[in-house]
Amino acid sequence: MTAIHFMIAQIGQKAPNLGVSKWVQGMPTNIDQEKDKIVLVEVFQVNCPGCFLYGIPEAINIYNKYKDSGVRVLGIATAFEDFDKNTVENLELLVNTGETVGETKKALSQYGKSSDGKIPYKIPFPLGMDMLVKESGTPSIEKMTSFIKSQIPDFDEQPEDYKRQILARVEQYFKSKEYSAETFDKFSLRGTPSTILVDRNGILRDVSFGQMGHIEPMIQELLNE
Repeated sequence: MTAIHFMIAQIGQKAPNLGVSKWVQGMPTNIDQEKDKIVLVEVFQVNCPGCFLYGIPEAINIYNKYKDSGVRVLGIATAFEDFDKNTVENLELLVNTGETVGETKKALSQYGKSSDGKIPYKIPFPLGMDMLVKESGTPSIEKMTSFIKSQIPDFDEQPEDYKRQILARVEQYFKSKEYSAETFDKFSLRGTPSTILVDRNGILRDVSFGQMGHIEPMIQELLNE
């Protein structure tokens, strides 16, 4: 198995680049290319109703309000489940025709947002697909430990029994994953929609999962720095 070595992102440190297999909309870019800009990355899955009902509309709103003030918004489609639906093909379908799939399609219709299965808005910012790598074999102990420490920072101080249990659970989790997604893993994301916020100096300032309304005040603060 080829081990993938990358830096795990830390708040307050320089943000590593996003792992992108393909930009399907907009010019190819990355965090290190957005010099002197505040970068907001909206991480979503194509088959994620909450992403299309809340996460992406919020990111579009921020794009429209701050695009002329030095804020860049990027969208990254990832996959940590439903690997048959969260694909680059379905992302391209979305970009080219507005068509949604699976749970997203159901939810848009259920909430009266769409009668034809298409998203009711245009996504105006660059969209890329996370770098997915097929998993095989047992994950390395380093990979498992860095994943655990992103969720349980004082893992090393825990009793041995507890550590063994957690390691066993994480090993099962990695084995059940058909693919690992580089951006998702690198920023220790817990689900979608998630946001990644980087300041003008390329420093990672915030990583949030499933929250609403807290990003805009943070952007205003960064603009005033």
